Amino acid sequence: MIYRVFKLKDETSNGLIGLLGSISGLQATLKNKGHVTFGLFPGLFGLATNEIYWVLMSEETVSDPSQEIEASGVNIMNAKTLVPTVRPTMHAPRSEPGIYVFRWFSVKNKDVDEIARLSNLAWATFEAGFDTEVQGLFAEADREDENGNMLLVTWYRNLTVWQDSRLPDQEARDLFQRRHQLTLEAKPVATRLYLPEV
Repeated sequence: MIYRVFKLKDETSNGLIGLLGSISGLQATLKNKGHVTFGLFPGLFGLATNEIYWVLMSEETVSDPSQEIEASGVNIMNAKTLVPTVRPTMHAPRSEPGIYVFRWFSVKNKDVDEIARLSNLAWATFEAGFDTEVQGLFAEADREDENGNMLLVTWYRNLTVWQDSRLPDQEARDLFQRRHQLTLEAKPVATRLYLPEV
């Protein structure tokens, strides 16, 4: 399964109404071509008021939809093609309201598997201690270069849970510290899941 993370921006507005309308019109077309929306994520912190993450998932054989998105007038600021590491194991659209933190890691590609292993071990007690769930840990599909990017997407019930989770139990803390030593830098972006009114 391939995940494509698009950072989109409405250059004509300071909000998301027009952009969400354009995305809504594209979703059915792209779904018919094999692209399913994992989620639409407007920012709380780290994205502008007219920017959004649109995460699509598809089989590896499905072609990149970037040209079709841009042809509709939507401005793609950035796009990453990623593959899951240890999560998700079930590929389905997100539906739970709450806070979704996108944590981007710059890493050496040789360390991707170890970062995934340490993360998976840490989550056992981390998730048990807080109202939180890791949605996915992704790496770039192409790892031929020395350095690359990973993306961790974590759901929190609310920002209070996120704040409390900054002090996990000692076992998780030690594992996260070992993971941190393997990363070149990290950039978190706090978002919420956009759920259109039915």
